[in-house]
Amino acid sequence: MSVNTVKGQGAVQNIHNHFERNRYQKSIYDDDFEEQVAKTEFLEVFPKTIVNPVKSPDLRMAYSMNPYQGCEHGCAYCFARPTHEYWGYSAGVDFERKIMVKKNAPQLLEQFFTKRGYKPEPILLSGNTDCYQPIERKLEITRKILQVFLEYRHPVDILTKNALVTRDMDILVKLAQKNLVTVSLSIPTTNEELRRKLEPRTSSVNTKLKALETLSQNGVPTNVMIAPIIPGLNSMEILQNVKIMADKGAQSFGYTLVRLNDAVEPVFIDWLNEHYPDRKEKVLNHIASMHGGKLGEKSVAKRKKGEGNIAEMIHNTFKVGRQKYFAGRELSLLALDHFDGTKGEQLKLF
Repeated sequence: MSVNTVKGQGAVQNIHNHFERNRYQKSIYDDDFEEQVAKTEFLEVFPKTIVNPVKSPDLRMAYSMNPYQGCEHGCAYCFARPTHEYWGYSAGVDFERKIMVKKNAPQLLEQFFTKRGYKPEPILLSGNTDCYQPIERKLEITRKILQVFLEYRHPVDILTKNALVTRDMDILVKLAQKNLVTVSLSIPTTNEELRRKLEPRTSSVNTKLKALETLSQNGVPTNVMIAPIIPGLNSMEILQNVKIMADKGAQSFGYTLVRLNDAVEPVFIDWLNEHYPDRKEKVLNHIASMHGGKLGEKSVAKRKKGEGNIAEMIHNTFKVGRQKYFAGRELSLLALDHFDGTKGEQLKLF
């Protein structure tokens, strides 16, 4: 059985969790596996906190929060896959099919805002897994979180691959009117065939582009992450994609070079074997050439810049695109002076 027969499947198998002593793997090619992966489990968890300090220099935010752990979108390259191992699951199929939901996230966020002495800083929603993955349509945890941001007039940056973000346009417009929100849409490719394989349960390319246009037309500041760039797969699209994002109203864009750290490496290699066996060696060799002969790079400075001719070509192409299509465009810093930490106490009076 091919992975293509399993709707929305990204990973080919459950790779070994290196925290576990015993090794148990079941491939999609096993007879009874289709039934197993056809269903996604949603497991409610009860964290005591929801806002996390951001220690990575890659991100400009002081804090991030994730209402979901694991992600249905199924992106083979996702850097967050290894975090599922800390929960006792695999970074492979489990990451896409065992989703932990934090229904108490809005209440925890409000508790964070009402801490004595708290000074507002933009919070990234999400920093790890997508806050608008498919189950959000039913649970509306992210929508409730945005209502808390609005009530307290607190700045928030949203990062998502899902056009579902436009469902909450009523809240986003009100936040934008006070310069309290930016929305970053992750659009690594405008090739729909590649999108269906690379990130199988995200919104289609046309739907993402429509969402970008709709957000921009409604005055919501937008950024696009054209990321990750995978040489041999989407690297040839760079200039045309930068132009498309500008035409759809994006105020800025960012990008990253793909890196296959830890458990991401075997997941991505399996994915290449399944979908692009003829390009596998070329793609992997190109990735390694950007990271000193390795598929992954943990040094922040090195992984952002990369090395070698391919990395230089990517940077130069984006530089040309920025000068040609984004000259004079930039996102403003979000406002910090609207925050009202007493809002929670006021609400209790009613």
